[in-house]
Amino acid sequence: MAYRELVRRWHEGVGAAELGRWDAALESFAAIPEPPARICFNVGCVQLLAGRPQPARRAFDETVAKDSSLAVGYFQRGFVHLQLQMYEDALSDYHMAFSHLRQNPFIDYKQLGLRHILYAWEVLYNTAAVQCHLQQWQEARVTLEKAVVWRPERRTATLALALERVQNHLFLEPMQVPPGELFRPRKKEVEQLESKDFLGKPKVISSIIPNDEYIGFEPLRPQKQGCYEPSADALRDRGSGYHRVVSQYLPKHAEEPAVTSGTLVFVLSRTADGWATAIHDGQKLHIPSSLLEPVSRMDKWKISNGIPFPPAQVPPSRLHVKQKPESPGGEHASASDASGQMDSKVPPSRGEASRSAERPVVLRARCECAVLVRAGAVPALPALRALLRERLGQQALRGTLSCRDLDGTELGAISGEEDLGRMWQQLTDGRVMLCCQDSDSHSGRPVLYQMLAEHSYPAQGPGDLEFSKGDVLDILSEVNEDWLEGRCNGRIGIFPKCFATQTSCGAAFL
Repeated sequence: MAYRELVRRWHEGVGAAELGRWDAALESFAAIPEPPARICFNVGCVQLLAGRPQPARRAFDETVAKDSSLAVGYFQRGFVHLQLQMYEDALSDYHMAFSHLRQNPFIDYKQLGLRHILYAWEVLYNTAAVQCHLQQWQEARVTLEKAVVWRPERRTATLALALERVQNHLFLEPMQVPPGELFRPRKKEVEQLESKDFLGKPKVISSIIPNDEYIGFEPLRPQKQGCYEPSADALRDRGSGYHRVVSQYLPKHAEEPAVTSGTLVFVLSRTADGWATAIHDGQKLHIPSSLLEPVSRMDKWKISNGIPFPPAQVPPSRLHVKQKPESPGGEHASASDASGQMDSKVPPSRGEASRSAERPVVLRARCECAVLVRAGAVPALPALRALLRERLGQQALRGTLSCRDLDGTELGAISGEEDLGRMWQQLTDGRVMLCCQDSDSHSGRPVLYQMLAEHSYPAQGPGDLEFSKGDVLDILSEVNEDWLEGRCNGRIGIFPKCFATQTSCGAAFL
């Protein structure tokens, strides 16, 4: 048995004996194979406490057999022999105990784990007690007189009373180790029974993974999609950023991942010896700098594994739509003092025609008309709708009117005469832009599901839906795998799917 397990059983046995559970204590001591002398001594003392002198005698026999110099073992066995009326054996034990004191007035067993001091006069006192039972009164008196020589000052009265009893031929009450006192394991050994973590728990001090609280000594775990955003310091470093591997690279160490030609990796740092530390597929690797070339801004959106670039700067390309979304707005009416002709055109921006073949865009048709009204007086709202009806038909009567600046900035909806008067006061150079949107375009369309905006999206065109981070978006249709048509804050438009995440809410119908 390992010494640690011996100490554990030893400590459990002593604890059970202190609680008066004699059988449990004996069971713990018996579980120790080939117990040492001190364990055998404890077994004998527990058997005495349980009132079993014969098993106690056998235990003390093993004690002195394993340690023939243990004076307290002979002392306790002599007490058991006296209880069993084996006086000759008891007298022999007390003679052996006194001889092993080696002319010392006492032996302190505290160093061995027994909180008891065995005095020489106590051994002589018990010797005289045995001699009294053997009717050796004269020898008993001589033994007590010898004990007086070894006695401490505070024990004079005890020995004087014993001499008086011997002279009157009365028996003496023998002494023993105080009941309950056992050999105990060392305190430090008991404290070391419980495993201690001297190194402590590992703690993440610095990690390339944001909010990483991983504890352990395993390699870096693969990152989740969308978790990694380069720090500002990394972006400022010219050597850091996304790079393309120009040819296949097989690392020397099996722990590092192999990368194929054309793979996009994020370079963390470069060294003077021509090597770079990069991240691919959630793992670090060392790769020669000669195999890397910087990627363009739009190439970062082609990352499909490893560390995806966050949708924080440029939306995805506007691919061909799988299904044509319904136009969220109606026709737009613009009233001015210029002319009475009607146009239907969308002027292309500079360079748009050359890029249209490579990058299709979603267009939103807008109908414009010019209507002349009388200056000065504020027209009534019904009269204004009647004027617009001549150009826009029935939509002018049921549509929602709103006002915009000439630069397209929304000024608010016109729901009554008060709103129309306030709008009339904001005329710039006698011109104002009115928008008439069909009210039915916002109602009757089912909401497929809702999404939560994870990033703010500024509108890139007139058909885009602009929103801020944290806004709830009602999804009306899926344009393609990258773009969705949604509604937010009363507006309908398209936006990149990667700027929002689906909420736990189910579908709603408005």
